[in-house]
Amino acid sequence: MNPAGLSLARRAAVQAIYQWQITGLSPAEIERQFFEEHGIGKGDPDTFKALLHGIPEHVARLDAALAEYLDRPIAEVDPVERAILRIGAFELLFRPQLPYRVVLNEAIKFAKEFGAEQGYRYVNGILDRVARQHRALEIGARPNARRA
Repeated sequence: MNPAGLSLARRAAVQAIYQWQITGLSPAEIERQFFEEHGIGKGDPDTFKALLHGIPEHVARLDAALAEYLDRPIAEVDPVERAILRIGAFELLFRPQLPYRVVLNEAIKFAKEFGAEQGYRYVNGILDRVARQHRALEIGARPNARRA
């Protein structure tokens, strides 16, 4: 997997998941729009599709994993930050081949780019806790891993 292509695919997925949340269009319709109207350039289309279709398919499980650490109901989280949190949670839960640090760093990057001024801190705090619960072995295996 090309890291730059994965990042571009995630970036497009943030926009696509945001659109899904706001409009209620089907993932298939959003995918069609993205490929016909926007394209994903040099991004990884398989990653984009996996995120766009996997998040709606597993949204209840993702929201439950996030809800433990949210300070409000998921529906009240800013839609941009909600999309980023869902992408991060999906990758932490369903894509174990991705290092958790990569998942967190990408989420922070997109929260800084698309979210509210301090939204990246919120995203980081929530996803860090999700990672500690769902990637405990990976985190514990890191040399000098922080202990909570």
